[in-house]
Order: sequence, then C-alpha cells, then structure tokens
Amino acid sequence: MRRAIAIAVFVSLGAAGAASAENWKPFAGDPAALQWFYDADYAYKDQESGKVVVMQAVSKPSAKVGPSGPGKPDGVGSIVALDCAKKTLTLVASYKPGVEPAEADGWRQDKGKKVSSDDDKALLGAVCAGADGLPTK
Repeated sequence: MRRAIAIAVFVSLGAAGAASAENWKPFAGDPAALQWFYDADYAYKDQESGKVVVMQAVSKPSAKVGPSGPGKPDGVGSIVALDCAKKTLTLVASYKPGVEPAEADGWRQDKGKKVSSDDDKALLGAVCAGADGLPTK
C-alpha cells in the first residue's frame, strides 16, 4: 500500500511538473539532429537523499519528438537523481508516449553510476551549477 501511494505521489509530481510551464534548457547534442534538454522548472533537491532530481528529454525535430514531459504525445526522456558532489547519476524513471513512468525501487539509497558519457557530464554541469538555488522536496 505504501508503495502504491509513493508511486501515485511520484506520478502526480511528474504530471504537475509536466503540466506547469515547462522550461526546457538544452545541455547536449546537435539542434539540427538529436538534442538533450532538462526541465529547469522540475528540478529539485530530494530531502531524503540530498540528490538533485531532474527531468531530461530528447528532441529530434526530424521525427517530431519533444522535448516534452510524461504524458505528452512526443515526450521521450527520463527522470534522474544526480549526486553533484560524487558526480554520480541514478535513474529514477523513464518515459515515452503511452507509458506511465514508474519509480525505480531504492533510487534514494542507490549509489548511482559514475558520470562518464559526455551527455551525462553536460547534464551534471548544467544542473549542479544552480543546485544551491533549487527547492527542497
């Protein structure tokens, strides 16, 4: 029951973030081909884990894809938790059209994977630079 409530809260937070005035910021890729964005309005510090939680989405104009949040017909992306100090990334949920995001078990306790790809390094740099100003939830 607690898990069902937690998932319901998580999905509603994701929907609330998607329903708000999404503020997509590019952080990696080629605008003419495939580009990655994060939603600056969705980003927050998780009170329990201390990690920064952010929604990222892909945009591919030739395929008429995003960037958009969960529930949108062109939304393809993920929600990740960043440990800015340790430079690690943990997948919280992923989404695509027609699929509701499901929160990964134990993501708050997960040590995450070391950020190694150029895209992940760019996300870490972009989001963590303003992490002190993010709300805590």
